[in-house]
Amino acid sequence: MEETRPKLWTKDFIIISAANFFLYLIFYLLLVTIAVYAVDHYHASEAQAGLATGIFIIGTLIGRLVIGRIIESVGNKKTMFFGLIFFILTSLLYFIDLGVSFLLFTRLVHGLALGVASTATGTIVAQIIPAARKGEGIGYYSMSTTLATAIGPFIGIYMSQHTSYTAIFSFCLALGIISFIIALFMKVPEVKAAAKKAAVKGGFKLSNYIEPKALPIALVTMIASIGYASVLSFINFYAIEIHLVDVASFFFIVYAVAILVSRPITGRLMDVKGANSVMYPTFLLFAAGLFLLSIAGSGTIFLLAAVLIGFGFGNIQSCSQAIAVKVTPLERMGLATSTYFIALDAGLGFGPYVIGYIIPLTGYRNLYLIMAIVALASTVLYYFMHGKRKETAAVGADAI
Repeated sequence: MEETRPKLWTKDFIIISAANFFLYLIFYLLLVTIAVYAVDHYHASEAQAGLATGIFIIGTLIGRLVIGRIIESVGNKKTMFFGLIFFILTSLLYFIDLGVSFLLFTRLVHGLALGVASTATGTIVAQIIPAARKGEGIGYYSMSTTLATAIGPFIGIYMSQHTSYTAIFSFCLALGIISFIIALFMKVPEVKAAAKKAAVKGGFKLSNYIEPKALPIALVTMIASIGYASVLSFINFYAIEIHLVDVASFFFIVYAVAILVSRPITGRLMDVKGANSVMYPTFLLFAAGLFLLSIAGSGTIFLLAAVLIGFGFGNIQSCSQAIAVKVTPLERMGLATSTYFIALDAGLGFGPYVIGYIIPLTGYRNLYLIMAIVALASTVLYYFMHGKRKETAAVGADAI
C-alpha cells in the first residue's frame, strides 16, 4: 500500500515551498528590525514605530482581499510572478530616504505585495498536492513559513547588531530575487477555463472576496491566532518582567522545532483519521502551553510552554488551511486560501492592539491565563463551525 501512495516531494512542491520560505524570511527579518530602524533613523515616536510594523500586515490583508477575488480568472502563474516582481520592486523603496511617512507607505505596499505573492503560492501548492496527502502536504509546506519565523528574527537581530540597515535591506532584496529566480523553474498548474469563469461572478458581493465554505474554519483560526499574537508581540516584555531574558531568546527556536517534529505526524494523521483527530488535541495543547506560560517561574517551564504552543498553535495553522481548501471547490481554491490567510493575519495583526489595552488591567501572567481560556473557547467554536460535520473522503476529493 505504501508504494502506491502518490508522490508528494516533487520538484514543483520543493520549489514553491522554497519560494514561500524566502518571502516569509524577509517578512520576519524586517518585523524585528523595522521599528528600531524607524526610531534610530527617523527619530519616530513609539506609536509611529509600532505602525511601521503593523501597517505591513494591513497591506497584506488588502493584497489578499483583492487578489483572492481575481486569482482564478487571472491565472495562478501570472499572479505569482506579478506578486514576486511587485515584492522585489517595493523592496527597493527601503533605500529611498524621504522620512517616516514614506517608510510607512513603503511598508504598506510591501505588505500588499506579500499578500498577492503568498496567496498565489498557497493556492498553487494546494493544487499540486495529491488529494490523498492534502493534510500532510500542506503541513510540510507550512513548515517553510515556520522555519522563517525562527530564522528570520535571528538573522534580523544579528544583522542589526553587526551591520548597517542598508546591508539588511540589500540582503532582503537579494532574497526576493532568489525567490523569483527559483520560481522560474516550476511548472504551475492552471485551472480549466470553465472553472475560471465560474470562480468569480460580477458585482460587489461578499462571496467575490470571501469564500463562504472556508469562512467557518477561518473564523476559528482568527480567534485562536489572537492567543498566539499575545506570545509573538509581548513574550519579550514578559520575559523581562520574570527575569528570563536569556531563555527567551530560545523561545521561538524551540517553538519551531516542536512544529518541525510534529507536523509530519499530524498531517498524515489528518489525512488518515480526519481533521478532528488533530484539531481537538492541538487546541488543548495550545491552551496548556499558554497556561504554563502564565505560571512560568523557571527557564524549563518557559521553554516547555514553547513546546506545547508549537504542538498546539503550530499545527492548528496548517490543519486549518488544509480544511479550508478541502471544503472548497477547485475553481474557488484561491479564494479559500485568501480567506484563510485574511483571518490569520487579522488575528495576528490586530490582536496585539486589543491585547495592548488588556495588559494594563491584568498584567502579563493574567493575560496568558486569559489567552488559555480563549484557546479553550476556540475548541468549542471549532466544534460548532466544523467539528460536528461528518467528514468523508469525497470532501477532500472535491477540493482538487
